Amino acid sequence: MRISRRIILGVLTVGLAACGTDSHATPAADLAGTLEPIRSEAAIPGMAAAVWKDGRLVALGATGVRKSGDPTPVTIADQWHLGSDTKAMTATLIGLYIDRGTLHFDDRLGTIFAGDPLDPVNANVTLEQLMQHRSGIADGPPDSDSDDYLHGTPSEIRTRAARAVLAAPPARPVGTYAYSNMGYVTLGVVLERITGKSWEDLMRSELFGKLGMDSCGFGPPGTRDTVDQPWGHTVVEDKPVPMAPGDPASDNPPALGPAGTVHCSLTDWGRFLAVHLAGARGETTMLTTATMDRLHQPPSGGDYAGGWMVVDQPWAGGRVLAHDGSNTFWYASAWIAPEKNLVLTVVANRADERATAGIGKAVTALTDTYAQH
Repeated sequence: MRISRRIILGVLTVGLAACGTDSHATPAADLAGTLEPIRSEAAIPGMAAAVWKDGRLVALGATGVRKSGDPTPVTIADQWHLGSDTKAMTATLIGLYIDRGTLHFDDRLGTIFAGDPLDPVNANVTLEQLMQHRSGIADGPPDSDSDDYLHGTPSEIRTRAARAVLAAPPARPVGTYAYSNMGYVTLGVVLERITGKSWEDLMRSELFGKLGMDSCGFGPPGTRDTVDQPWGHTVVEDKPVPMAPGDPASDNPPALGPAGTVHCSLTDWGRFLAVHLAGARGETTMLTTATMDRLHQPPSGGDYAGGWMVVDQPWAGGRVLAHDGSNTFWYASAWIAPEKNLVLTVVANRADERATAGIGKAVTALTDTYAQH
C-alpha cells in the first residue's frame, strides 16, 4: 500500500463545490480518449481519472471493463479501492481531534495507552512520529500468526495488534523513516480509545458524512455475485485475474482499515482532496490552518508528512502533496498542486509493475495538459 516514489520523482482553491454539479459550468472534458491507449498498452482491465482546476471539475473519464472476461464497462460513477491513500484520511481524523483539544501532535503513546505494557522506547513515541513513519515500531505484531488476529471485530483485532507491537522492542531507532502500515493502524486505535467509537464509524460521521462522500465504504467495492462495481485483479503470467469482492483474499484484513481500506468514487474522493488543497493554500476548511500546515510539513530532511508525500515538482511550480495506494489488486494515485490550483487522480483495477507504469504515463499526460496554464 505504499506510495510509488518512481511515479512521484519521475514525473487548489478548490472548494467542495468542485465536486458538485453546476448546470451553468462548462462540461468536464472526457478523458477516456487519453486513458484508453495507456490502459490497453498496460493491459489494465479498467482505468479512470479526474482533474479539478480553479474550483471546478474540468476533466473526467473512464475506460475499459469492471472485470476481466466480462464486458461490463467501467463508468465515471464507479467506486475504486484507494489503498494507502486512506492514510491521509486517518491523519485528518487525528487533526480534527487536535483542533478540538482532545489530542496533540506531541502526545506520547505512553499517555494514551496508560496501563498497557509498553516498551519504554515506544512509550515516548508521539502521534506525529506515527503519522510521519518515524516511530520505529515494527510493521506487525511479533505473534502475527496467532489465532487472536482471526476473531473479533476489526477494532478488537487492531487493538490486540497495536498492544502487541507497542509491548515489543522497536524495530529501528525512533526518528528513522520506514513506511509502516502498523503506525497508521495504531493511530486508528488511538482514535478509538479517545472517542469510544470504531475508526469506521468515525470515518462515516466525521469525514464521509460531513463532506457528502456518499459512495465511500471499506474494502473492495461491489458485491461478490454481480459486476455492479469494478473488481480488483491479481496477475498470473501477465494476465489480469479478477478477485471477487467479499472474498477475504481480495483485500488486506479489515483491521488494517486506518492504513488503507477505503473505496470511493472519483468525485467523492475529490471532495476530500479539495479540503487538503484549500488547506495547502492557507485557507481554513474543516481543520484550522495551523493543524493543516503541520499535517503538510515533513520533518527536517524528510518528505513524508501526515499521510502525504511532499515534494517539489517543476510542472507544479513548487511543492505537491501526493500519495499512491494499492492493496496489490488496485492502484490509486492522487496529486495536489497548490500553486497550480490543481488536483488530479488516476485509478486502476490492476496494480503490478506494468500497471504502475501505466498510471505514471497517465499522470504525466494529465499534468502536461492541465498544469500548463
